[in-house]
Amino acid sequence: MYRKYFKDILDRSFALISLLILSPVMIVIILSLTLLQKGEVFFIQQRPGYRQGLFKLIKFKTMRDAYDKNGEPLPDEQRLTWIGSFVRKSSLDELPQLVNILKGEMSLIGPRPWLVEYLPLYNEYQKRRHEVKPGITGWAQVHGRNLLDWDDRFRYDIYYVDHMSFLLDLKIIFLTIINVLKGAGVSGKDTVTMKKFTGDS
Repeated sequence: MYRKYFKDILDRSFALISLLILSPVMIVIILSLTLLQKGEVFFIQQRPGYRQGLFKLIKFKTMRDAYDKNGEPLPDEQRLTWIGSFVRKSSLDELPQLVNILKGEMSLIGPRPWLVEYLPLYNEYQKRRHEVKPGITGWAQVHGRNLLDWDDRFRYDIYYVDHMSFLLDLKIIFLTIINVLKGAGVSGKDTVTMKKFTGDS
């Protein structure tokens, strides 16, 4: 019952209330990014969701547009601004995804929606992460986030698919709050984001 009906109702209710309450915070972030980072405020990109259906993920943009002499984007470390770093570390960049939840494209809790280019690389086990809606946070995020290797990310995601429940979601919310306060797992081991997935290890 929770998986089929209640989770979606709770997700959309939470998203609507949160957008109303947090709208002043979001306005401040928009103004700050506009003045200090310059350029686009929102990062919008197609991502695969439930049953691999594509949707447009919305986040606050935390990296400036900067290119080398060949027109290639500079490394993430050089494009990440100080205001962008603060927004990422505090996980405030995820707030616009409340709109994705309200539209029914995402859930508050679920496997993170990764890049479309990864889809052809998944084996049958890895594809199971798309049996539920993607989330803003999830079981993998509270166990290391960008510090995890890919095998562990899939293992935690599939565990969530098989054990989704109201109590597990409450536990993930609680652990997420702790991790956000600590700023844990925001950056990978050797990068400010996470390493790309290249297929089976």
